[in-house]
Amino acid sequence: MAETVWSTDIGEAVYRSRDPVRNLRLRVHLQRITSSNFLHYQPAAELGKDLIDLATFRPQPTASGHRPEEDEEEEIVIGWQEKLFSQFEVDLYQNEAACQSPLDYQYRQEILKLENLGGKKNRRIFTYTDSDRYTNLEEHCQRMTTAASEVPSFLVERMANVRRRRQDRRGMEGGILKSRIVTWEPSEEFVRNNHVINTPLQTMHIMADLGPCKKLGYKKYEHVLCTLKVDSNGVITVKPDFTGLKGPYRIETEGEKQELWKYTIDNVSPLAQPEEEERERRVFKDLYGRHKEYLSSLVGTDFEMTVPGALRLFVNGEVVSAQGYEYDNLYVHFFVELPTTHWSSPAFQQLSGVTQTCATKSLGMDKVAHFSYPFTFEAFFLHEDESSDALPEWPVLYCKVLSLDFWQRYRVEGYGAVMLPATPGSHTLTVSTWRPVELGTVAELRRFFIGGSLELEDLSYVRIPGSFKGERLSRFGLRTETTGTVTFRLHCLQQSRAFMESSSLRKRMRSVLDRLEGFSQQSSIHNVLEAFHRARRRMQEARESLPQDLVSPSGTLVS
Repeated sequence: MAETVWSTDIGEAVYRSRDPVRNLRLRVHLQRITSSNFLHYQPAAELGKDLIDLATFRPQPTASGHRPEEDEEEEIVIGWQEKLFSQFEVDLYQNEAACQSPLDYQYRQEILKLENLGGKKNRRIFTYTDSDRYTNLEEHCQRMTTAASEVPSFLVERMANVRRRRQDRRGMEGGILKSRIVTWEPSEEFVRNNHVINTPLQTMHIMADLGPCKKLGYKKYEHVLCTLKVDSNGVITVKPDFTGLKGPYRIETEGEKQELWKYTIDNVSPLAQPEEEERERRVFKDLYGRHKEYLSSLVGTDFEMTVPGALRLFVNGEVVSAQGYEYDNLYVHFFVELPTTHWSSPAFQQLSGVTQTCATKSLGMDKVAHFSYPFTFEAFFLHEDESSDALPEWPVLYCKVLSLDFWQRYRVEGYGAVMLPATPGSHTLTVSTWRPVELGTVAELRRFFIGGSLELEDLSYVRIPGSFKGERLSRFGLRTETTGTVTFRLHCLQQSRAFMESSSLRKRMRSVLDRLEGFSQQSSIHNVLEAFHRARRRMQEARESLPQDLVSPSGTLVS
């Protein structure tokens, strides 16, 4: 018997379709290969050929006109989730005592209706839909190999509980999950019901009853011909694949009387008419257009602007790392101080933060703690009187580095401060820190064994305290020690109406920004040079317009 006539590839095939899955139609042809119809087969006489092509095998009628029994061959067209009852289900649901669920009673009513109409049309081929119990059991009893003595491993048993959510079902624990985020003592059923893959999935099995003639309806003779799975994204999984140009699939039954069956699976879904495709294209175009308009309405057409005369400052920052400190397990406490004049921030804005505790890692000669702690804030600057000569102050970022030991004792490792960049863009700032110290060994022993050290009551004392009103700030008598450094990465964005207004207003706002950055002197020099070039161009234009006899070769006027 030729092995090349059979299709031995029974793996999955994946398709993707944008059409409704209800339009899917499959034609399944099932035929038994027996000794009697084998003898009726008359192959063409050909020298040297002793192989029989079973892919094109068809039983031939005898001289008396006798044909094989109806049970030996069957062909039927099946739609998606179309229920075809097996003989076992017909015998089972005719007994009302066997019905336990509403679905069982529904099947009983359909079977009784079919009996009144003359019985079911199918004989051996039947289906299990997504609602049947067999579909759930099949998902939990999948085998990895074709060996009959396969023992499922621990991983297979655990993964069997990770089932997919179905389209016609909803989670029973939805309300509990929303109200109770953490379940400290989950039951096995709770774990099994909540280990669900998010992609909704529907499954359908095309089955065949390969029992002996006139002895149909036994579970042991049921075989799976094809399994179809469709998810909500339009992905169709078929196992095995459609026959197409390949040879038929075969099934060998077990038992005392082994029989050979062959079957084919073909996709006979009707093709869409050009009018339907055009109508569907218009529907999708209209749908996408409405969705685009909906998203545009959520975003809006007007860009969010600041109030006139104000400058809006956005800062997306990150505490990158800290290095060069004496102890391990570091964390950073930081905050942004806004000047008291002309600066403000939203009421909900939080201008401070604390990083996580981070262990250090040796990098060269230093020990580095990598935080990668993000933070963000925004502030407004409103300068009503631009003619003021006083340079406005800019926000300052303060930081305090601390260490935490095994006994939950903290030590101050250093203080630092840096002025935020006045120019927009990305900036990487390295802040050098220091800490106050006491003279003598007692203070160092207390710091090592007990923890704690001298601290600043006001963190703004690192730079210039906000409460200071004098002209000179004296730190005489404060002994300090230089410690490590803290690295910040800042992404600054500035927004103002003046950036979009007339050129004169932009120049005026540019001078304001220059004063904010401390570059007013360079700006004045630039303005003087620009005025000089404009005057020189006007003089050259006036000279070219004069008659040539009034201009001397040296370029001066002749009296």
